[in-house]
Amino acid sequence: MNATREHFGLTPLDPKLIYSYVGNGAAMLMRRSMPADASEEQLDQALAFFLKFYRGHALEHTHLYSGVREIIEELSGNGHTLAVLTNKPERISFDIVRALGLHECFVRVYGGDRFAHKKPNPVGILQLMSDAGKEPGQTLMVGDSAVDVQAARNAGVRSCGVLWGFQPESFQLEPPDTVISEPQELLRVVQTA
Repeated sequence: MNATREHFGLTPLDPKLIYSYVGNGAAMLMRRSMPADASEEQLDQALAFFLKFYRGHALEHTHLYSGVREIIEELSGNGHTLAVLTNKPERISFDIVRALGLHECFVRVYGGDRFAHKKPNPVGILQLMSDAGKEPGQTLMVGDSAVDVQAARNAGVRSCGVLWGFQPESFQLEPPDTVISEPQELLRVVQTA
C-alpha cells in the first residue's frame, strides 16, 4: 500500500494502520488508505496501480504458517473437499496458492472479484457449497478475522477462527463457533463436526 501512496506523492502510513484496513477487498483497502478527499477517478487509478504492483510482489512476504501445509495436505488426502475464499483478487490468490505448492489440494480458489459482493456476503460460501455438492451442516469456514465469521454466519455454516492469522483480535467482536491456536487442532474440529 505504501508503494501506491509513494507513487501518488503521499507519505507512507504506519503498517499497523494499513493492516487494520485489510479484510474487505482491495477497493475498500484503497478507499481507507488514500486521502478522504480523493476522487473516484483517483481511487480507480490508485487501485489499478496497487493491483499491478501487488501481482508482481505478492509472494515476497507470503509464507505458510508453521504446520499449515501439513494439515492442508492431510485433510485433502483424507478426502475432505477444500476451497479458498478470499477477498483478495482471484488471479493473485490462485498464483499464491500455486506458488506455495498447494493448488492440487483445493477444488476452487475464489477471490473477491469473482462475485458481485465480497465477504461477509455469503455468496462465495454458497457457491462453493453448490460446486462441491455440500450442505451447510457439512461445511466449515476456517478464517482469521471477523469478516470470515460473519460470512459463515450469513451462509448458515459453522466457523472456526485461527489465532495465528491476520486479525484474530477481531474475534472479540464476532466470536467464531470454535477457536484453535495450532493448525493440528483443525483435525479435531473436522472430526467432531
